[in-house]
Amino acid sequence: MHQQKRQPELVEGNLPVFVFPTELIFYADDQSTHKQVLTLYNPYEFALKFKVLCTTPNKYVVADSAGAVKPQCCVDIVIRHRDVQSCHYGVKDKFRLQVSEQSQRKALGRKEVVAILLPSAKEQQKEEEEKRIKEHLTESLFFEQSFQPENRVVSSGPSLLTVFLGAVCIGALMLPTLGDVESLVPICLHLSVNQKLVAAYILGLITMAILRT
Repeated sequence: MHQQKRQPELVEGNLPVFVFPTELIFYADDQSTHKQVLTLYNPYEFALKFKVLCTTPNKYVVADSAGAVKPQCCVDIVIRHRDVQSCHYGVKDKFRLQVSEQSQRKALGRKEVVAILLPSAKEQQKEEEEKRIKEHLTESLFFEQSFQPENRVVSSGPSLLTVFLGAVCIGALMLPTLGDVESLVPICLHLSVNQKLVAAYILGLITMAILRT
């Protein structure tokens, strides 16, 4: 009765298939990569049967190309590359995993996995590194071209805010210090020694910034 209730939900081709990894990379100079393992997961409450198909079956050996997976279990599918030749470098082959319920023939779900043969892991890493360097240089050039006019305007001279802060600091240094009784400036404008030191420090920073521009 439980299966009759669940059966309408199992629409052909719509069941998600969970496989890892989704890409197989074989390296000609590394025999350890000529054997790859696909793991098929079954997170469902019912058993699944599976079948592995390939666009170029003459290039690969698939151990247990068909079988079953118990509910909430997984199974490893071993795939070996048996035709490692330079003419196959860069060619993308495809494996298709079809799953169905054990009591039915129709495929409830399918998943494609790409397989590719590369000449060398070191060469692949070198190509990826060169690609990253080219992308970085392109981004840097674009950034420089995009912001260069603005930078030129900024670096043509000190900003108004810088000039204003410098003038304020100079004015603060010219004001009398607390304790100068002979000054004609109101006592409220007398600054302490610490305040003048802060103004002198800020003025020094502003002067350095102006000289660098």
